[in-house]
Amino acid sequence: MTKWLDDDEQRIWRSFAQATRLLNERLDRDLQTAAGMPATYYELLVLLSEAPARTMRMSELAHQTRSKPSRISHAVNKLEQNGWVRREHYEGDRRGWLAVLTDEGLEALRVAAPRHVDSVREHLIDVLTPEQFRQLGDISRLLLDRLTRMD
Repeated sequence: MTKWLDDDEQRIWRSFAQATRLLNERLDRDLQTAAGMPATYYELLVLLSEAPARTMRMSELAHQTRSKPSRISHAVNKLEQNGWVRREHYEGDRRGWLAVLTDEGLEALRVAAPRHVDSVREHLIDVLTPEQFRQLGDISRLLLDRLTRMD
């Protein structure tokens, strides 16, 4: 039997859902304006910049971003067109592909990163007290831990 949300639970759930949606839209819009890239491309560039030799298997990019391989392939195509990423065959697997962050991609990330950080601060971190931000971290880790165990 379904345990329906009471009025407070409904109000909090809806506020949370709308706030996270609006925050992500704002961060995406700010990245588009400042650096000409959507947040999804920024996320891929960050992952590649942090990987050894700035290289990751396409399948690992899909896994890390919780995306379908076809979506990652499409995004990497766009990043390749910008000269920010190049694809290489994975020597250990004839069917496998690697995405490699180029110097131009690293520079695009360096240009985008300060505006993204400013946007995160403006729309999230600076809005909360230090205690609220710590609580948000605790809540986020709890949710992530539970949701990743369910997959």
